[in-house]
Amino acid sequence: MRILAAMSGGVDSAVAAARAVDAGHDVVGVHLALSSAPGTLRTGSRGCCSKEDAGDARRAADMLGIPFYIWDFADRFKEDVIDDFVEAYAAGQTPNPCLRCNEKIKFSALADRAVALGFDAVATGHYARLQDGVLRRAVDADKDQSYVLAVLTAEQLSRAMFPIGDTPKDLIRAEAAERGLAVANKPDSHDICFIPSGDTRAFLGARIGVRPGAVVDDDSGEVLAEHEGVHGFTIGQRKGLGISGPGADGGPRYVTAIEPETGTVRVGSAERLKVDFIHAERAVWTSGSAPDGPVECVVQVRAHGGIAPAVAEAAGSGIEISLREPLTGVAAGQAAVLYRPDPAGDIVLGSGTIAVARPVAEGM
Repeated sequence: MRILAAMSGGVDSAVAAARAVDAGHDVVGVHLALSSAPGTLRTGSRGCCSKEDAGDARRAADMLGIPFYIWDFADRFKEDVIDDFVEAYAAGQTPNPCLRCNEKIKFSALADRAVALGFDAVATGHYARLQDGVLRRAVDADKDQSYVLAVLTAEQLSRAMFPIGDTPKDLIRAEAAERGLAVANKPDSHDICFIPSGDTRAFLGARIGVRPGAVVDDDSGEVLAEHEGVHGFTIGQRKGLGISGPGADGGPRYVTAIEPETGTVRVGSAERLKVDFIHAERAVWTSGSAPDGPVECVVQVRAHGGIAPAVAEAAGSGIEISLREPLTGVAAGQAAVLYRPDPAGDIVLGSGTIAVARPVAEGM
C-alpha cells in the first residue's frame, strides 16, 4: 500500500511512520504547516507545528529513508479549527479543537489530497486501534486518543492507519531510541497547539473583545460580579470567577450555566453540575449507520475522564443519551463519545456534539 505518514515532529508519529515502513508499505512523510507564522506555535513543550517540529520530522524521515514534504494547510486550519474554536466559545460552548482538527484537517483535507495523489491511507501517531474498520481504545489507557477520533466517519476510518495504538508510550520511546530517532526523548506537546502560552482566556479575548455581563448566583439571583465575556468561562469552572466567599451551603461555587444572549454566567453548588441526560447533535456512527433502537454503552464527555454507563438512541441527526450515573462538568460544545465495553478493547460506536445537558434536578 502507498501510505502518507503525517509527521508532527514528535516521537509518536515518527515511530508510526517507521512501523509503516517495516510493514512493507511505500511510505512518504508529510508535515503540516498550520500557521503562517510557525515560530509562534511552540513554547517549550506547549504547542506544536513550529519550524523546530518541521525540522525534527524531516530528520526522522531521513533516518527512515523516506521522501518528505511540508504541506501548507494554514488557511484551512484557521478557518476550520481556530475560527470554529473562537466562535464556539463566543456562543458559550466548550469545543475540543483536537477533535475538530482530526475531523476537518488530518482525515479530511489531508486525506482527500492523499487519495487524489494515489495514496491508500494516512498513518498518524494517534494512540488508538483500528481493526477491520472497528475503532478501539489504545492499549495504553493513559494515552488513549480514541475520544478525539470518534468524530471520524466509516469512510474516513477506511483510509486511516494507527500503527502505535497497540503499544504503551514508554515502549514507543524505547523503540524510537533503538531506531536512533533523535525525537525519542522529545517532550510531548501539551494544551492547545495554537495557544502555546496556555492562556486561553487572553487568546479568546484578543479575538472576541469585551462583551460585559454578570456572574449571578443560581439560587438567589444575586449579581456577584461583572465579567468581560462569556468566552472566559466553561461549565464546572471554579477558579477565576471574580467572586469571593463560598455559596449559601458553605461550599465552593462553580459555573453551572452560560447564557451568551444576555452575557449571564450562573454559579452554584457542585450538586447543580450533575447531569443525567444529554442530547447531542451532528451524530457520527463509526459503523456507517445508526443502531436500531436503544444501545447499552458507556459515554465519555471529555478527552480524559467524564465517563458513565448510559443508554443511547439515535434521534434524527442527533443522539439522546440517558445516563445511568450522573456526570458533572458537561458542557455544550463538548463531544459525547459512545463506547461498547469489550475485553479486547472498548469499541467506539459513535459520537455527537453536546447541545443540551439536563441537570438531575430538572429530570426529577
